[in-house]
Amino acid sequence: MLTGDIRNQVDQVWNAFWSGGVSNPLSVIEQITFLLFIKRLDDLHTLQENRANTLAKPIENPIFPEGNDEKGEPYANLRWSQFKNAEPREMMRIVDEHVFPFLRDMGEGNSAYGKHMKDARLGFSNASLLTKVVELIDDIPMDDRDTKGDLYEYMLGKIASAGQNGQFRTPRHIIQLMVELTEPTPKDTICDPASGTCGFLVAAGEYLRDNHPKMLRDNEQRAHFHTGMFHGFDFDATMLRIGAMNMILHGIEGANIADRDSLAEVHGADAGTYSLILANPPFAGSLDYDSTAKDLQKIVKTKKTELLFMALFLRQLRVGGRAAVVVPDGVLFGSSKAHKEIRRMLVEDHKLDAVVKLPSGVFRPYAGVSTAILFFTKTGVGGTENVWFYDMQADGYSLDDKRTPLMEDAKLGALAELTEDEHAKNNLPDILKRWKERAGTEADNPRTAQSFAVPKADIKAAGYDLSLSRYKEVEHEAIDYPHPKEIIADLRGIEKEIAEGLDRLEGMLS
Repeated sequence: MLTGDIRNQVDQVWNAFWSGGVSNPLSVIEQITFLLFIKRLDDLHTLQENRANTLAKPIENPIFPEGNDEKGEPYANLRWSQFKNAEPREMMRIVDEHVFPFLRDMGEGNSAYGKHMKDARLGFSNASLLTKVVELIDDIPMDDRDTKGDLYEYMLGKIASAGQNGQFRTPRHIIQLMVELTEPTPKDTICDPASGTCGFLVAAGEYLRDNHPKMLRDNEQRAHFHTGMFHGFDFDATMLRIGAMNMILHGIEGANIADRDSLAEVHGADAGTYSLILANPPFAGSLDYDSTAKDLQKIVKTKKTELLFMALFLRQLRVGGRAAVVVPDGVLFGSSKAHKEIRRMLVEDHKLDAVVKLPSGVFRPYAGVSTAILFFTKTGVGGTENVWFYDMQADGYSLDDKRTPLMEDAKLGALAELTEDEHAKNNLPDILKRWKERAGTEADNPRTAQSFAVPKADIKAAGYDLSLSRYKEVEHEAIDYPHPKEIIADLRGIEKEIAEGLDRLEGMLS
């Protein structure tokens, strides 16, 4: 957890950019990412130096080589620990004219650390702003992995809170819920084909650290965790940089965060590769048939991005692999041939595990679309018996554009311990609890309950409609009506009173 002092320091960095003329939240986080990356390079080189000194050997493949760059500047001056002490104009000269070209050269050379830096540019020309931001970043403690990760997540949160570019950020408590329900294991190979800031991959990594700590003490599992487990794809260069830095600051430096248009490329190379897919892909879009991978069109003939991503997930998962993905409600009940075919495939050809209906305000302030989370397992031979439905009505935050927390921090998220009264404000812990009972006591719940199971036969009879409203029943309050004889007697009494009233009125008129 970040302390108030660190949050204040981050706010100062952010405000320094705004006052210096960099007002786009995405541009701010990109520039901060560049500077963090530059600082990270110096930290790594320092580690190389310390190791070389301990072993009394020269540094192998140093990040900052000896000698000068092409413009005659000593490489040693490009290190964060050196230029941070320079006066403002000199710092600006070194960073703009030498450090950033150095980053771009690393990218062109396919360096593991520089592959997302091919077009890196310093996005401002204010020397005093650079000096202030470098000083502020240098003062932030970056020794602890949790602090570094939390710090970056806090900065990413500012993108969403600014009401811009929120499509790149799924609420972290929703990500936590999806990760907790899918329970990643040390043997998993995890993918997010629309990775954005890599929030799903980061959360899966943190889950594994918390629940499988022995994994990092096993050479084979540790190597898999750092270099082979995590795969994220995006076609936006800024998102790739941000996502890669998010993984690095959370202690995963060898993740495969790659430039790829997941819907446009043929997926023969990684078909059947991943054992777990976690994603909230972009939806409500439409692509031309010519710009869509032909192997996806063979699974489902459509232009709809949300359906193409569903086909992609099925293509990329290995047999036995599982997925938790956010979809718009249209996927659940759309009437087109493609909509129906995707749902039929999930139910008949694979194993559809659950549908968790989300409140429509979960993605505010940048989207008010109604969504759900689909949980399914790729089998190729069916396996669906009952599909578990949950009607999430509250996630711990207000469902308006402000998304104000309704409870203290300890009561938010999927792992909070809540009283029965507090459940009304945060359904996530209840979802996690009931999920574990979905094959047991949950199967006996009436369809008036907040969660219940629906047999495959009923779903098939409904044309594979997966909308919760199709199956949920409203519990009507029982009312004790009077016996018919009592009602008739009351009516006769009323009739008698009316007749007597008419007699009195007639007497008064005569």
